[in-house]
Amino acid sequence: MQTIALQDYKIHVGDFRQPLRNILTERQYTKIVVLVDENTRTHCLPLVAEVLADFPHFIIEIPSGELNKNIQTCTQIWTEMMRNNADRSSLTINLGGGVIGDMGGFCASTFKRGMDFLQMPTTLLSQVDASIGGKLGIDFNHIKNSVGVFNNPQTVLVDPQFLTTLSQREIRSGFGEIIKHSLIADKSQWEKLLKINDLSKVVWTDYLVPSLKIKQAIVEEDPFEKGIRKALNFGHTIGHALESMALETDNPLLHGEAIAAGMICESYLSYKKTGLTREEFEEIKAFITRIYQPRKVSEKDYPELLRLMSKDKKNEGSTINFTLLTGIGACKINETATGKEIEESMSSLNSL
Repeated sequence: MQTIALQDYKIHVGDFRQPLRNILTERQYTKIVVLVDENTRTHCLPLVAEVLADFPHFIIEIPSGELNKNIQTCTQIWTEMMRNNADRSSLTINLGGGVIGDMGGFCASTFKRGMDFLQMPTTLLSQVDASIGGKLGIDFNHIKNSVGVFNNPQTVLVDPQFLTTLSQREIRSGFGEIIKHSLIADKSQWEKLLKINDLSKVVWTDYLVPSLKIKQAIVEEDPFEKGIRKALNFGHTIGHALESMALETDNPLLHGEAIAAGMICESYLSYKKTGLTREEFEEIKAFITRIYQPRKVSEKDYPELLRLMSKDKKNEGSTINFTLLTGIGACKINETATGKEIEESMSSLNSL
């Protein structure tokens, strides 16, 4: 068990059972709400059931996927909380990936003006990304995370055993955030990543803690995303637009797949604007392409993608805001690019 101590809570990396039992015993919650989707109910809840059996609890199941991260699903969660007499002295355990963590934390933080919640991320993406930072929320009018709050969990339990329940596609999606953390802040970690050829053979604990520590350092310096925390948005301005647009099709992208494509585009902008060398850009593009085989983007979709980017909550005024690389392992926040430059960067996906 490794413990990362943040200012307000701890992240435990390893077997969740003892820390979970300790919290539930110490706090004496009136009720425990366990939020799951159909996948985590089948694959993850049985692992947690042994601990939960000793405490008063009830299960709320919601449908999986980003499409369901909306106010209608929140209404379903709040209704079930009310029906089961949850109160401000209750606890919500969010057992799932980023959608469950974001939405469950948001619902817990707003129900009766707030109850405690605990994050048990079960996907690689949520273990390295959503488990630090207290950003909670839902998608609204097809814009990702546009309604939400900042609020920290009581604790986060990151147990790599949950990763054995994932498909290789889900593992690949989560790996995108590990790539991002390395590119913005840790060149030596990037050099280790370059040696990875087969994600099914990776020992994830070797990468979880270093990746979490990168995010920890950035979030503690800037808890409310006023400055350096925007570094974590690398790949996300274009990536979120690609993800939002794909949600409307029969072939949606997973978050990490969209961010991987976004990182290629934003590395191209970094090469053009902030000092990333041509060699570094080619190295990033080659590695991400090898892992992800990103989809091409049709030129007819450029106007809609630019419209989606213009709605991004990170923007200030009418400009589209980026975090760009100054080199591998270093970045610069609050960079802007013209529509023409952004279109040119998306064309770099089409030359793969």
